[in-house]
Parts: sequence; C-alpha cells; structure tokens
Amino acid sequence: MPVSPFITRKSQVSFIFLVPFLLITFGLAWGIVALFIFFPQQMSGMFGELTGQHPLFFLAVYAPAIAAFIIVLQRGGRRGLQQYFSRLLLWRCSVPWYVFLAIGIPLIFYTASALQGDLLRDPFPFDSGQALITASLLMAIKGPIEEFGWRGFALPLLQCRFTPLGAGLILGVIWGIWHVPAFLLSGLPQGSWSFMPFFAGSVAVSVIMTSLYNASRGSLLLAILFHFQLINPLWPDAQPLDMALFVVAAGLIVWLDRNAMLTKKQAVTEVIP
Repeated sequence: MPVSPFITRKSQVSFIFLVPFLLITFGLAWGIVALFIFFPQQMSGMFGELTGQHPLFFLAVYAPAIAAFIIVLQRGGRRGLQQYFSRLLLWRCSVPWYVFLAIGIPLIFYTASALQGDLLRDPFPFDSGQALITASLLMAIKGPIEEFGWRGFALPLLQCRFTPLGAGLILGVIWGIWHVPAFLLSGLPQGSWSFMPFFAGSVAVSVIMTSLYNASRGSLLLAILFHFQLINPLWPDAQPLDMALFVVAAGLIVWLDRNAMLTKKQAVTEVIP
C-alpha cells in the first residue's frame, strides 16, 4: 500500500511495538486492580471501593487505548494520530455484517437466555427509560474504548505475522487473560461469572471481530459498535451459554469467510493508514 505523503516509513508501527503496547496495557490495568487486591483497606480508604463505575476502573479499562495512543503519537506525531483516528470514519461493509451487528448479536443473547429459562424472568431490568439511557451511555464510554487498542493497534500488528484466524485466536487469548483480575474482585461485574466460559467466548468474539475488521478495511467504528453490542444493557445476562453460542457463531463465520481468514490477502496490517 502506498505510503501517505504525511506519514513516512520511519513513522510506521512495526510488529515489535506490540511489546510496549502489552506492557502498558497489562501494567496499567493489572496494577490498579492488584493494588485493590493486595491493599484493600488502604486503597478503599483513599479511593473508595472499586466498582464497575469507579474512575480507576475506567482508567484500567482504557489501558489498551492509552497504550495505543502513546505509541501512535510517538511514532507518527499529531498527523499520525489523526490518520489513526480517521479509521473511525470507515463504515462501509457488507449488509450481512450489519445484520449480524443489529440482529445477530442480540439474538445470541436472547436465545441463550431462553435456553436457560431466564428470558421472561426480568425482561426489562430498569426502573425507567432514563435509567436505561444512563446505563447505555456508561457502557458506551467504557468497554468499547478498549477497541482503540485491541482491534485498532494489536490486531493489525498480529496480522503482519499471522493469518487473520491465527491473529484473532492469539488476540482473543491475550484479551481473555487481560480480564483475569476483574474476576478476583466481588465489586466488579465479572466477579459473579465463571472465567472459563468467558475466556472461550472472548477468543470466539475476537475471531468474529477479526473477520469484520478486515471486511471493513480496518474500521474502528464497527469494532466499537460490535463491542457495545456485547455489553448492551438491553440484552439479558445469559452467562455462560451465550459464550457457547458465540463459539458456534465464530466457527460458522470462519467457515463462510475461510478464503479471507486462512490467508493474508485481505488482512489489514497497518496501524497508521
């Protein structure tokens, strides 16, 4: 791909920069949670109990994005960062992907909930429409921000060395392991979940998002929308069966998109386009 007149080859982000990205991502997120695990009284006394709405929890969640921003800014400067953010404007993708985003993902959650017999137990767990809007806004500015790092930075670098399927699997393992500390604190959402189904689901979702990412030519917008749909407060909490259905969906998508997933012909490998 031709190099932009504003971005030199010297400013491109190579595979080796995956190392500092992971060091910052794990160091910041795990460091914050580790302080609350090993020094609970001191940290709670200074900052309050760590919950899913705590500012420090937001900082931990933002770690992948922060790591990506630091490295992109260091390599490409302000112009490189602008080019990187330009991928938020990429939206063109095939209709089936939009159907999956709008209908397929919620269908997985509702199907899993129905199979577990929980579908009608609490169909609308909000006191009002305002409560739903507030919960949706909190979700929108939390987990989806991770995608600036995971799909926006780590995935294209992994695809420099591996096929999309391999890159998606590796990133899914990293992504799942990164969440481990959240399962160790009762005040966080993951505290009541089982880790292994979540881990398998993370790997499966990573593979699905890899296919979407390449099909959209590296769209950050669609990766963010995908992540939001995963945590959309409207959908029922159907752990762990929902994760099993995502594994099935991942296998089906890999089969249907095998020409792109098993070769590097359509792989997006640039962090700064």
